[in-house]
Amino acid sequence: MRLLVVEDDSQLGEALMLGLRQRGHAVDWFRDGAPADAALGGAPYDAMVLDLGLPGGDGIVWLKRWRGKGQALPVLILTARDGVRQRIAGLDAGADDYLIKPIALDELAARLRALQRRASGRAQSVWQHGMLEYDPAAKQVRWAGRVVELTGRELALLEALMTYPQRVLSKELLKDKLYDWSGGEPEGNALEVHIHHLRRKLAPAVVRTVRGLGYALGSCEPDSRPAA
Repeated sequence: MRLLVVEDDSQLGEALMLGLRQRGHAVDWFRDGAPADAALGGAPYDAMVLDLGLPGGDGIVWLKRWRGKGQALPVLILTARDGVRQRIAGLDAGADDYLIKPIALDELAARLRALQRRASGRAQSVWQHGMLEYDPAAKQVRWAGRVVELTGRELALLEALMTYPQRVLSKELLKDKLYDWSGGEPEGNALEVHIHHLRRKLAPAVVRTVRGLGYALGSCEPDSRPAA
């Protein structure tokens, strides 16, 4: 996933960013609502982790503003405010989940995966498309029952394609999904190289090229010729 973290505490924010990146996600971290608001207009995020005690305005106020604009991005509130009324206020303002500090990073990652499943209309923890299986929690891919080792970028690319199996995704959107801002712009044909590797490791038909538009999840049926 590409995640937006809004947390004013430098130590916690950096820990969240590094920990989630280690788990294979692209992460942009901001300390206040204003830069996060600007970022929302420039990148296709999959979920947001939102602190409430922000220096430039309460997180609840920002959340209500985003929901008022029609922003449907799944939001997980992460805060020290643990009162029942405060949790109710956060959920009623538009949050999809509410987690109290201090947190276990593995639990946060699991809750974000649950939000992703809900947003994409999936109930299963393991995604299946024909002969292809993907377990987001274990970061494990199987083709026809055999485990296939993929790099972090290849996993992120496959996850993006499987999240929207009926859609054609543009090159620009896929690049945004794979690279956070801190990583700079991907070099030249990096996306095409990752797609080539997926086709070689899984099957040539697993990624479908739609000329002039981008790429889509392709055939994953038994008659798809496995890669050598």
